[in-house]
Amino acid sequence: MRTPTLVRPRVASNATTLVHCRNLARTFGHGRSATVAVYDATCDIRPGDRIALVGPSGSGKSTLLHLLAGLEQPTTGTITWPALGEHGPAPGSVAVVFQGTSLIPFLDVLENVALPLLLRGGNSRAAVASARVALVSVGLERLASGLPDELSGGQAQRVAVARAIASGARLLLADEPTGQLDHESGIAVVDALLTAAKHADAALVIATHDPTVARRLATRWEVVDGRLVTADGPA
Repeated sequence: MRTPTLVRPRVASNATTLVHCRNLARTFGHGRSATVAVYDATCDIRPGDRIALVGPSGSGKSTLLHLLAGLEQPTTGTITWPALGEHGPAPGSVAVVFQGTSLIPFLDVLENVALPLLLRGGNSRAAVASARVALVSVGLERLASGLPDELSGGQAQRVAVARAIASGARLLLADEPTGQLDHESGIAVVDALLTAAKHADAALVIATHDPTVARRLATRWEVVDGRLVTADGPA
């Protein structure tokens, strides 16, 4: 593997670019208590990209994913989504699988997966059909009528992955999606994410500690002390 080097812009942004970041930084707190979570990140993400985001815990991976999704605002630098929206990502254009529990407790599994489609005004029958297909892809169709508090931590994570898959988003961001799964389930989840990204002509970014997962993706980016670095080619 090549020695990681700082990520540099590929080319000028254009209409096919999903995310365009320049000198992006995110600081939490003020003064002496301030913590720089992401520092001077410059990168582009385009349809078809398959990126493994690696690095130790606390290095800034989750914060960077939140910035890419538009969930966090940068302290300095710029981020735009040229192909996803004029003033930020359009609803439904980005799907995020969070590291923690993110299911709505009073909705059953099928309703949780279908919810993003329904919130966008989608046809209810089509939304439910897409949700069922997504649950099949992660092997949880049998739990469609169950409630989140009836699920194990690993099952809840797979439901969250199914929800992202069902959305048809053009940018899929997943934060340690296999962290609570056994090896076989982890393989199935990554397979499902890769298949969904291919069908939607989407980019896929997975933050992971698992070298097996990282090797499934064509490009490796590493976050070290808040700085984004990369190694060309497969992880």
